[in-house]
Amino acid sequence: MLAKSTAAPLDKRQLLTAFYIAIVAFLTYTSVYAYRKPFTVATFEGINYWGIRYQTLLIISQGVGYMLSKFFGIKFIAELKRMGRWKTSLILVGVAWLSLLLFAVVPAPYGMICLLVNGFMLGFMWGIVFSYVEGRRTTDFIGAAMAVSFIFAGGFTRSVAVWIRDTWHVDETWLGFLTGLVFALPLLVFIYLLEKIPLPDDRDIAERTVRLPMNKESRLVLLHRFGLGLLVLTITYVFLTVMRDIRDNFMSNMWNELGYGNKPAIYTTTETITSIAVLAIMSLLVLVKNNFKALQWAHAVIIAGFLLAGISSLLFQMNLLNGALWMQLVGMGLYMGYIPFNCILFERLIASFKIVGNVGFLIYLADAWGYLGSMSVVLSKEILKVQLNWVSFYSTAVLFFAVVGVAGTFISLFYFGKKHKLSK
Repeated sequence: MLAKSTAAPLDKRQLLTAFYIAIVAFLTYTSVYAYRKPFTVATFEGINYWGIRYQTLLIISQGVGYMLSKFFGIKFIAELKRMGRWKTSLILVGVAWLSLLLFAVVPAPYGMICLLVNGFMLGFMWGIVFSYVEGRRTTDFIGAAMAVSFIFAGGFTRSVAVWIRDTWHVDETWLGFLTGLVFALPLLVFIYLLEKIPLPDDRDIAERTVRLPMNKESRLVLLHRFGLGLLVLTITYVFLTVMRDIRDNFMSNMWNELGYGNKPAIYTTTETITSIAVLAIMSLLVLVKNNFKALQWAHAVIIAGFLLAGISSLLFQMNLLNGALWMQLVGMGLYMGYIPFNCILFERLIASFKIVGNVGFLIYLADAWGYLGSMSVVLSKEILKVQLNWVSFYSTAVLFFAVVGVAGTFISLFYFGKKHKLSK
């Protein structure tokens, strides 16, 4: 039988600690993004290889590296120990930054290799940073704050890159490295502050279970116990990752097609609004003390996100919604679905069923297949020469994925509900 929740109200000190950890985690991952996304503001107009635009080849190369790191991360992050995490972080980001320097000096198309390495190194960073914050009564709020850095950082770091380009007239190939230079010192400070975060206390462990590295045997036991449910969640997450990643990687292209390409502030403005709205929604789940009820609510938020993304895309295609508002709403919808997977869904799943392990294993298990799906879609569009611009292609894809995503999330909700009844 599952133990009843031993939840107790958070005192002022614990709340302040939660806010501190949330800010540090948010700023750390925002800084990490500076080494991943800013190069995408460069369009490399007129440069093509094998019939594919160089910009697209670079994004695919980085995406493949990121995807491979997720498959390697299933084992690496699951077995990650507390000691030495800061050293691992500095090595990974350092190599990623060095690859951006090489990208600036090597001729095309060899820059693809540099971005492959860049993506592979940075793909481990989410699991490392999240290992500092999981297993706490306030992890829902902290994780949500960290996860919305996806949204804010994507726009903010691109805006910095555009500012560098337009102010200093920097060549496109140097944008990634120079943006990383701007964020180098802040990242060092934030990694240091991560190391100073206090460990979960006894009440955290009583409510959320102890978080430990998972060896091969413990991972197989977990998969055997919840295999079907995790499979459905992974398939659902694939669709979310595809929607989110295409929007994130080709945001510049879509804003250009919509007529906003000469307004660099549009990146930060829209993504900041989305960040605040999604953070507010996710943070409310910290008020739900019962772990299984919170797991159910996380499913509900994911369903609502799919619906918002799908309906707004339908209205946009019917010319009932302008392009800027569509980008805002579809972004908010897909992040409402995407973020719970990265901070709340698996956190509450582990706590609901008293699993001794860590969230990183489950996140990387889903992420690996999610990025494989994302890369497959982008490659298919290029190889098959699908004649759609990015706005048309994306709005159509969102409609299809939203329908499948809603169905998959309902199946997962029913599956884990049945498991929960049997466990009691």
